[in-house]
This record gives sequence, C-alpha cells and structure tokens, in this order.
Amino acid sequence: MKTQKSNRPKIISKEKWLEEYSAFLEKEKEFTRQRDQLNAERRKLSMVEVQKEYEFEGTEGKESLIDLFEGRRQLIVYHHMLKPADKSPCSGCSMVVDNIGHLAHLHARDTTLVLVSRAPVDEIEAFKKRMGWDIPWFSVAESDFNPDFGITSGFGVNVFLKDHKKIFHTYFTTGRGVEYLGSNWSYLDLTPFGRQELWEDSPEGYPQTKPYEWWRLHDEYD
Repeated sequence: MKTQKSNRPKIISKEKWLEEYSAFLEKEKEFTRQRDQLNAERRKLSMVEVQKEYEFEGTEGKESLIDLFEGRRQLIVYHHMLKPADKSPCSGCSMVVDNIGHLAHLHARDTTLVLVSRAPVDEIEAFKKRMGWDIPWFSVAESDFNPDFGITSGFGVNVFLKDHKKIFHTYFTTGRGVEYLGSNWSYLDLTPFGRQELWEDSPEGYPQTKPYEWWRLHDEYD
C-alpha cells in the first residue's frame, strides 16, 4: 500500500514561523481596516420609508412593525425558515440563532433583535422550547412582510430605523452575508448607528461614546 503524502502545512522553526506569521498578520490587519471602511459605508447608505402596515402574530396577539422595536430606535429582523408543520427545521437558521448573544448588550445600544417565520405561533413556541431560546419570535404567516423585504423561500436579515413614528428600511443581507453574524458587534455593524463608538466613521450627529465604557455584565445594564 502506498503512503499518501500529507497535505498539512510544513513544519518550520519558531523563528521562521514568526516571520511568516508577521507577514500574514499585516494582511489580516488590512482586512480589518477594509471591513471597518465597508461598515462605515453601510452606515451612510440611503434609506427607504416603510409606509405599508404589517401585522405580526406573537404570544400576546397581533403587533405592528413599530411594536417590534420595543421602544428602541433600531430593529434587526432575522427571517428564520421555520415553515408550517415543519418536520425538518432549517439547521443553518438554527445555528445562526444558537450563536446570537445575550440581547441585553444590543438593547444597551438602542437596538432590538427579533425572529420571524411563516410557521404559526404555537409551532414557533414549541420549537423555541425545544431549542431553549428566549428571543422574541413572531409569525408572518398572514403578512406580506417576508416577500416585501427580499424573503421568498429562504432566510435573511433586515434592519430598520425608527424616527418618532416613521420607520425606515436601511439594510438587507442573505446567503453568505449572514455567515459572519454571531457576536453583538457583528449585529451592531449592520445597523445605521453601528457600534456607536467614537472611533467609527459615522455621519455627524450619530450617537457615539468612548469604546469599552458602555460594556457591562448582561445583568448590570440600567
């Protein structure tokens, strides 16, 4: 039997490794700078006013889009693919939800995150219990909300901004655009206000504070 060649990276000395690593690190840092610039461009994108009324079904009954903000200014909506009588819930969507952090950190930045699906409320609640999730989740079974915001049969993320009683659609992503989401920072990067820290390149007048100073244990926010 022939021995197959290993495809593992070669083994080198510590000195050679540090040299190779340093060259790679510079590329990695440049990628971070490019991502920061892209996030800044996202924050400066134009918006579209949402004038149509939408109805969402939750455990407390019917709610409007403005209700989903829970009094905050920004709203992130993840469209989970759970469908009526779903015998095989989407594993990819569920991995996304498994990786959502404690919502208190988003709330501290005036941001609400919710899930929506075509499944009825009772089936959503049963699946939430099975998965051990407590994220707000609403049914859009009797609404045009999904197709109106880019979701026909798949998944995706939509972001909205509330200014008094007006609501604006600011961003949408799907496919591999959802893959990097998970940390609170990655979700805030999708919003019009971003992380709201002074180092960010944001339009004048956007809320910003010193980095790190707003961070708390999730049970210590006001």
